[in-house]
Amino acid sequence: MGGHKQQDGARQGFDVADAAPLLLDPHGVVSHWTGRAERLLGYGAPEVVGRKFGELLTPDDAARMPDLLERCRSDDGWAGLMTALHRDGRQVPVMVRITPATAPRSGTSLLVLLSGLAGSAGWDMSRSVLEQMVAGTPIGIAIVDTDLRYVWSNAALEQFGGGPAERRLGLRFGDVQPGLNADPVEAQMRHVLETGEQVVGYEHVGRVRSAPLRETAHMLSFTRLDDERGRAMGVYYTVVDVTERHRARQRLALLDRAGQYIGRTLDIMNTAQELADVAVPGLADFVTVDLLETVLRGAELPPGPLGDAERVPLRRAGHRSRYEDLPRTVVDTGAEVTYLADSPPVRCLTTGRSWRQERLDPLAPEWLVRAPGDRESTFLELGLQSVMIVPIQARGVTLGVTLFFRRRPEDPFDTDDLALAEDLVSRAAVSVDNARRYSRERDAALVLQRSLLPRRLPEQEAVEASACYRPADELSGLGGDWYDLIPLSGSRVALVIGEVPGHGIDAAAGMGRLRTAVQTLAAIDLPPEEVLAHLDDLASRTARDEGEGEGEPGEHPPARSLGAGCLYVVYDPVDGRCTMAAAGHPAPAVVAPDGTVTFVDLPQGPALGVGGPPFEAVELTLAEGSTLALHTDGLLAREGARHTATDRERLRRVLAEAPRALEPTCRAVVDALVPAHPDDDVALLMARTRRLAPEQVAVWDLPSDPALVAEARRNAAGQLARWGLDELVFTTELIVSELVTNAILYASGPVRLRLIRERALVCEVLDSGATAPHVRHPRAMDEGGRGLLLVSQLAQRWGTRFVPEGKIIWAEQPLT
Repeated sequence: MGGHKQQDGARQGFDVADAAPLLLDPHGVVSHWTGRAERLLGYGAPEVVGRKFGELLTPDDAARMPDLLERCRSDDGWAGLMTALHRDGRQVPVMVRITPATAPRSGTSLLVLLSGLAGSAGWDMSRSVLEQMVAGTPIGIAIVDTDLRYVWSNAALEQFGGGPAERRLGLRFGDVQPGLNADPVEAQMRHVLETGEQVVGYEHVGRVRSAPLRETAHMLSFTRLDDERGRAMGVYYTVVDVTERHRARQRLALLDRAGQYIGRTLDIMNTAQELADVAVPGLADFVTVDLLETVLRGAELPPGPLGDAERVPLRRAGHRSRYEDLPRTVVDTGAEVTYLADSPPVRCLTTGRSWRQERLDPLAPEWLVRAPGDRESTFLELGLQSVMIVPIQARGVTLGVTLFFRRRPEDPFDTDDLALAEDLVSRAAVSVDNARRYSRERDAALVLQRSLLPRRLPEQEAVEASACYRPADELSGLGGDWYDLIPLSGSRVALVIGEVPGHGIDAAAGMGRLRTAVQTLAAIDLPPEEVLAHLDDLASRTARDEGEGEGEPGEHPPARSLGAGCLYVVYDPVDGRCTMAAAGHPAPAVVAPDGTVTFVDLPQGPALGVGGPPFEAVELTLAEGSTLALHTDGLLAREGARHTATDRERLRRVLAEAPRALEPTCRAVVDALVPAHPDDDVALLMARTRRLAPEQVAVWDLPSDPALVAEARRNAAGQLARWGLDELVFTTELIVSELVTNAILYASGPVRLRLIRERALVCEVLDSGATAPHVRHPRAMDEGGRGLLLVSQLAQRWGTRFVPEGKIIWAEQPLT
């Protein structure tokens, strides 16, 4: 037959010499039967001719015949594995090739070549040579036909699951590996069949029958097999086990993720939670991180593991579960946890060694100490199957313990998992310890900062005040900007704001030095320009003594005050007078009661310690309800540049639009002008002025006549009676008598007596003298010298301040 001759040369993968030919009509009915076909299947020609060829096949293969016949009528043919039914009922694996042919009398027919496989694995394509080539190789090799059914495989493929070669014949990939996701592999095969493109190094991960307890990884390569006419006959593929390389890559990826994810902040709890987040699900199904209470406080710990203890209290710092119901009872983050004595977590804490158990006793109780009345749970109830416990150690100190759990009994932890967990925890432990050390240093820094800045502004009647501070050093919270409100004599108040160059603890220390000096100078009631002059001398002297700008490399720099700026303002609520001077510091803004915003025309003196012309003060009168806004450079500086007229206009607009309430206004101004993480420290002090009512102040001008001391006492007593302060009449008469007498005796010119009723009763005597009085300690027989000593005993505080007209001696008595 012509068709037979055509197929005779097409022998790639098909031994025609041993094949049994037969003919089918276009409908698949046997029209010609040969002796070779009879010897292969046992049927004689009368039994077969006229029957459909599909009746000689197993039901599955018979169902494929209509599609194959249709394909062969419109294509070049088909070749593949089928299972035929022998006359005696047994199944015979055969290699089938169907090609279009021309029969002498029936016209177009189909030539079928049947080749028996004789129970051996594969095509009869010089099989002995092929099997010699692949004998002993550890690489799994297989060939599938165009329907992706196995036609041949080597013995090495058995190690990857699926059984021996003869059992694979006629089956598909998913049939021999039912637990494996076969769709991606078969998709690769189809791609190769359709395109002819070779696929090399395709990695497939899953669980196979040969290793059902572990996830395995295989690398597959696919090549299409064609006959001499370029027609696809099937796919040849190889399999290599790359599980170890896959797991090593997974471990490296997990450690790389840990390096990127753990320790992003210097918060202990966040770092512990990051450890749990990284470990789930890559390593475990449920992870808990428990830290010692002393670690969370940032306290220093003794080196080495913990000592023996009946119970070890810890704090749950983080946990993560892969499943919502695992475990079925969870200790909340931040809650205290206590493990039973001699339990595995306690042993790990006390020995410093890790512990692993592949299979937990399902009926054993959990290790946690439950509160009275809470029922203990077993590991079976908790849904936990396998465990690893790794102590958290860094720099020779034990910080806590990490517990890793899995719920799948078929996937227990092994030694590689423990090594990975130890590596993971050791990396996290350094971050936890860094966070602990940072917490300790930051707590100390915050204590320092709180001691340097006022915790709350003192209560007084002169102004309503509010302040806001935002450091550039977000981690430590320390900076060189400061503000202060200092009550002065005569119901006056000093408003102070300043900044020291730099950030952090050095700037804070320099700021603390200047703030202390300002408070001392304010206590002696110096005017603003003199306060700044003394601060300038202090900064210059400090720079000379400590050699700022010098020192050995790496040496901790001294507390800096050279180049600092300061604004000092004094406000008097009796008459609304406001006096101020500046040293290298921006002038304050003034918000009038009607909302108009202006800036004080204030001479800019040099920064402290750098030298220059004398400081100048300006004086202005503020209406009641005016708001002073004292700020440091950082409020208006943008991207490191000093503020300009445009920035002042921004401040003017924000102040004009701010709410009336002072505290919200202060925060709103900072939020509107300053980013959350500023480049420079920012301080803003806002003060809304008040005025004392006229009835709160009484003034008498007295001539310099000793006879008028009695009148001064009577005037004071009468005023106290009108104020309802009868209980203070006696002491006030004594104070007035002594102060007025001293003014008349030791100074010339008129004397002015003033009483102020505010939170305290203030008695002031003004004279033209230029010398400050001081307390004397007279002997028993001395006739004088006891006046100021008596005043110091009767008054809560007293002092002297100098004014252009002379000096004022004042004394305060509490009203309560």
